[in-house]
Amino acid sequence: MFNYFLDIIGSEWIIIILVALALILGTNQLPNTARQLGRAISEFNKAKNELQGQMKNITNQSLEISGPVETERQKLETIAKSLGISVLEKSDDELRKLVVEKMESKKIDESENKT
Repeated sequence: MFNYFLDIIGSEWIIIILVALALILGTNQLPNTARQLGRAISEFNKAKNELQGQMKNITNQSLEISGPVETERQKLETIAKSLGISVLEKSDDELRKLVVEKMESKKIDESENKT
């Protein structure tokens, strides 16, 4: 008898669950409970979509590199240009320092905007 119980397929489980809910909640509470469940699912989907939108905005701000970058200097210049830093007459160390400072200031600005 226990083996037969485990052989029940998906649609039969749905019927069993609906009957159990009707017995537990009663026919008067079932529509209200379904409404509340629908609202909860809707709120979950809104939060999920908002989070996906925020993640999409973050990924859109990534660096756009049109071709392969061969040297460390080219990498620094590409990053600096994307951050709006002038690369003329600056050493590699100066560029690194400016890039780090700019990125840290962006992180601080983003964290202040969230609060």
